[in-house]
Amino acid sequence: MENVFEKIKELEEVSAYSKHDRLVQGIINAINEDVLKRDDALPSVNTMIRELKFSRETIVKGYKELVSRGIIESNYRLGYFVANGNTEQIMKVALLMYNLDTFEEQFYRNFRQQLGKGVDLNIFFHHGNIEIFETILQQIKGKYGMYVVAPIPHPKTRELLEAIPRNKFLMFDRYEPLEGEFNYITQEFEQASYNAFKQLAKAIKQFDEMIFLHSDQSLDPREIVKAFKKFLKDFKMKGRIIPEFTAGMVEKGKVYFTLDNFAMWEILKECERKKLQPGKDVGLLSHNDEPAKEFVGITTYSTDFALMGKTAGQAVITREKIQQVIPTVLAKRKTL
Repeated sequence: MENVFEKIKELEEVSAYSKHDRLVQGIINAINEDVLKRDDALPSVNTMIRELKFSRETIVKGYKELVSRGIIESNYRLGYFVANGNTEQIMKVALLMYNLDTFEEQFYRNFRQQLGKGVDLNIFFHHGNIEIFETILQQIKGKYGMYVVAPIPHPKTRELLEAIPRNKFLMFDRYEPLEGEFNYITQEFEQASYNAFKQLAKAIKQFDEMIFLHSDQSLDPREIVKAFKKFLKDFKMKGRIIPEFTAGMVEKGKVYFTLDNFAMWEILKECERKKLQPGKDVGLLSHNDEPAKEFVGITTYSTDFALMGKTAGQAVITREKIQQVIPTVLAKRKTL
């Protein structure tokens, strides 16, 4: 057992290594040099603390990384054991998303960048379909060191997510309540939407009516519907909800609010055909910002998906506890 400590202490001379790095690499070196073999027990956390003078947090985090990479395993009450002599294994991460819209691509790019080359990332899409969601979770169960999941608002979701070990689970995008504590990096919809409408109230009042294009069958967060109705009531605005865009519906004096990019572009094309000027004759508000909307000048309110992806990637690497709601930002542009 003392040889394991020696392998860790040898790395004190590597100035670029943190205590965490020395612990992880020292154990890997011990396995590579047959100091430790498959099924051998590792020193307990308390023994590591006593011998190395490292903090409990450092030891636990180092062991967690080795577990996630499949190099060691934890047995309840028995401690940690060498699970695999192949120390070249890297952490496997499963990313389960709705789809890859432009704004979700911003999340993915920043998430992938933060993980770096030492992580095997597999991406899956559930498209808001609970059956697909369940099938994917069943197929990937037990095969990954970390599960990063965008949940679906559905009665069955909690049961499915409860099956994922909490130390391997990170919820992102939408928030769904689970029993006990768990890690999440999400956005908030109801108060954020209301605040955006409130900040735009003066501009909206210049028009006759505000129309929210929303179908009950869509994936639109229900919290936004609540915020829209509350805004109309509190600010004595005329408005209504229409289930979908139909050709010819755009009228002068209306503000159109949509979460559907297809509907948004159709509204702009119809404005051009009817020679209606966005921001003057017709108002347009969109949810979820992206470069194309900024370029065209569409007013949006959105969480920062790039920041969400970066933060999620960091959380996967560090394995630190995180419960964070990414702020929503209003971008006022020429359409409202």
